[in-house]
Amino acid sequence: MALFYGHDPLGFYTESLVRHTRQDEENRMANQDLPSGAGKVADDYPEVWQAFASLGKACAEAGPLDARTRRLVKLALAVGGGSEGAVHSHMRRAMAEGIEPEALKQVAMLAIPTLGLPAGVAALTWIEDITDARE
Repeated sequence: MALFYGHDPLGFYTESLVRHTRQDEENRMANQDLPSGAGKVADDYPEVWQAFASLGKACAEAGPLDARTRRLVKLALAVGGGSEGAVHSHMRRAMAEGIEPEALKQVAMLAIPTLGLPAGVAALTWIEDITDARE
């Protein structure tokens, strides 16, 4: 919520609370693509979300990896963290960016020797939740 100061029609200086500015509405529309928990944080705490988004952008620009490689790494990190929601989120983005399903499934296969068969199989099912839904 933002506090705005202005003049009313009679010329008196007034203050009013405005629930949504145009930028708030644009942010809310963009936040609809986020997983429900992240979308709620983005909607309820826009300053925190903006800082988080800025951090993500700075981290992405901190090295030489291209966008495709960064997306695969982020998917692998979500797999390693055991976060089904994050895997789904990164999968949707990867598919929208045109990364082929077989490359995405290979991330789960690469998890097996490091994380173990159960974790790798779980990751594969999470990945296939998205790839199978697109077929």
